[in-house]
Amino acid sequence: MTTVAIPAVRGRSEVLKAAFVAFTLGTTLVFLTGFSHIDNVHNAAHDTRHAMSFPCH
Repeated sequence: MTTVAIPAVRGRSEVLKAAFVAFTLGTTLVFLTGFSHIDNVHNAAHDTRHAMSFPCH
């Protein structure tokens, strides 16, 4: 039986890369839905922000 050691901790650059991708994706989604010219998309995002008690005005 062979066991393979899997590193438990990733390098700092991998963590920063993942954080940057998550931040970029989240910011893009917020701005695309918040400034959407499609009323249903914009209103859904607006209502979701209110439901989560997030100020948006």
